[in-house]
Amino acid sequence: MSDKITARIAGALYLGVIVTGIFTLMYVPSRLFAADNAALTFQKIVSSQSLLRWGIAGGLLCYTFFLFLPLVLYKLLHSVNKTYARLMVLLAVLSVPVFFLNVQNLFSILSLVDGGQTRFGLTRQEIQSQTMLYLAQYDNGMRVVHIFSGLWLFPFGYLVYKSGFLPKILGIVLMLGCFGYLVNFTGHTLFPGYSQTGISSVVSLPASIGEIGICLWLLIIGVKNKEAT
Repeated sequence: MSDKITARIAGALYLGVIVTGIFTLMYVPSRLFAADNAALTFQKIVSSQSLLRWGIAGGLLCYTFFLFLPLVLYKLLHSVNKTYARLMVLLAVLSVPVFFLNVQNLFSILSLVDGGQTRFGLTRQEIQSQTMLYLAQYDNGMRVVHIFSGLWLFPFGYLVYKSGFLPKILGIVLMLGCFGYLVNFTGHTLFPGYSQTGISSVVSLPASIGEIGICLWLLIIGVKNKEAT
């Protein structure tokens, strides 16, 4: 298989990760989850159960794509530096089982909505409280997932920067994206009001720009002749 075809496969997988990730991690929560309002969140989920189910399916598909993405990137980039390429794969793949375990919190919410009163004998208020608890657990789990979502970007960005057949600027932005994820994890963990400061959106920009940029480059342009530097 040629490097151009490998690059295009990686780009297609990356596009799958980005599209399903936006749907699962941004669109679905924006439509269903109201922070600090258990009654409204429960009402939205009850009236749009199918959207939550599609969100779960989208998340599982996203991290299935993400399981194969670093393996294809390894084939493309291992000649640059095998140690960094192996580290890239390890850090990326570690996030997959963490997400699959974390998504059980969303399945638990579906169980509560479907049969909380009839099967478990819970009152409506208890179901609402349990729903918010599972949502909080899911959010905390995603923060752990995002540790690895950030860490893998550093060796990936380094390989892109040193490759000689991919844009160096994208490698730099990807490495900066790694630190953005880690800053957000630290901020959310140590400072209760961090999400209201607006810092999170700013430090997330390098990762977003770098990942969308490298996705489109691989998908549309592919690679130049390999000349590792």
